[in-house]
Parts: sequence; C-alpha cells; structure tokens
Amino acid sequence: MGKDWDQHVLEAEQLARSDGFEQLRDEIVRLARPRPDDVVVDVGAGTGLLTLALAPRVARVLAIDISAAMLDYLEMKTEAADLDNVQTALANAVDLPLEDGSASLVVSNYCYHHLSDDDKERAIVDVFRVLRPGGRIVVGDMMFRVEMADRRSRHVIASKVRAFLRRGPAGLLRLLKNALRLLLGRWEQPADAKWWRRALERAGYTDIRIRLLEHEGGIISARRAVPTRREQRRRRPRISRGTANLLASTDRPPQRILASDSSEVPPV
Repeated sequence: MGKDWDQHVLEAEQLARSDGFEQLRDEIVRLARPRPDDVVVDVGAGTGLLTLALAPRVARVLAIDISAAMLDYLEMKTEAADLDNVQTALANAVDLPLEDGSASLVVSNYCYHHLSDDDKERAIVDVFRVLRPGGRIVVGDMMFRVEMADRRSRHVIASKVRAFLRRGPAGLLRLLKNALRLLLGRWEQPADAKWWRRALERAGYTDIRIRLLEHEGGIISARRAVPTRREQRRRRPRISRGTANLLASTDRPPQRILASDSSEVPPV
C-alpha cells in the first residue's frame, strides 16, 4: 500500500521550510530560468515549494499532486500570497491531465523517487508530450541507488546510516524501520544519474545536464528540441474539441481539476 500523503501535510511543509530544501528550490528556479510568458507545470507540487517561488515570475502555474490535502494547503498559501495565476490539479505524475505541447516549463522536486523505474520513465515521457518544442524540464530528486556496487551510492548510504546512529536510540529505531521498508519493497526507489540520462535520451530530450549534489540529491535539466522544418512539414496539427484554456483568465478564483474526469480537463 502506498503512503497516504493526506496525512503528511504538516510534515511536508516543515521539510519544505528547511534550509536544505530552500537551497534546492533556489537552484531549481535558477536553472529553470523562468520567463514572464512561461506556462509552468509543477509535478508533485506538495505544499507549494516551487509553485510559490515561480508564480510571481511567470504567466501561469499548474500545481499537480496526488494529495487533495496537500493541494488544499497550497491553495490557502496562494490565496494568502495574493497569487491569482496558480491552479491545482488532483492527478498523478505518470499521467498528466494536460494537452500535448501545452507547457513551456515543467519542474519537480523530490517526487519521482517515489515511483518505480518503469513509472519514472512513463512520467518523463508524458512530460515530453506536454512540453512545447523548446520547452524545459528541471527536476530535483534523490540520485543514487540502494546498492553497494556504485561508489556514490555507497557514500550516500553510509552517510545516512551515520546520521541515524548519531541520533541515538530514536535514530536506530528509524534506521531499522527503513531497513524493514526496504526489505518489504516499500522504501523509496531513487535512480542514479546514469539511469536518468539514458531515460531522458530515450524519451527524446536534448541538452541534458545532471548535477550531483554533495548530499543524496541531484538536479536534472533538459529540453524538448525544436523540430526542424522537415519534421514540422511531416506533422499534422492536433486539434482538441470541446476544451477551453485551463488558465485563460487571471481574475478567476483557484480551480481544482480532477484528472479522473478527462472530459473536463482542458489544456494549459
């Protein structure tokens, strides 16, 4: 059974306010190079760490999460910040409720390591579909394998074990719980930099850059290439029927989109 994120809103908010996550947020935003005309999708938005940082700098943000409680909290924060260009969508990272080519920037922070490798790959393929030609993706996440063959992975695992043991009995108990979750197949499933590069290449991304951080994490940036004239001539435009622009108006209140009702999920 997966984690019930509705029960972890305050925990997620406390983590988002930590120095480490705020620094990671700032680096993701820097690499994303937000522009005033950008239409942004925040995958696994949580309580809004990236959404709230990007919204004042771009045209629109669609914050996607599988937790209704997380999105409720995020909406309260956007209202308090007087941000009227943010909308939320209750959906998962693997099947984004958006039209093809509807976003210019997709960001995510510590979301994809909760997915299996197969689902991670499906997710980044779907991001590629959603991105316009020339669109960018910037992802911050765990970037190691739970194995001892890789030098970086050994270093990350050893540092985590030492950190738990320094906490005394409480840390030891937490370590044992994580070990049990790992044995039961219920722990996180991070991928290393090699996997990410290959998966992004298979999906069709270009300008792939991966920066490994001193701790467990890393940051990925890539781009959906602009097709050549020959490729453009080969393509026929796809026209959606009966849909309106999801973020067409800046004076409408935040709207929750339910991905389960595909007939009412318009393009960004």
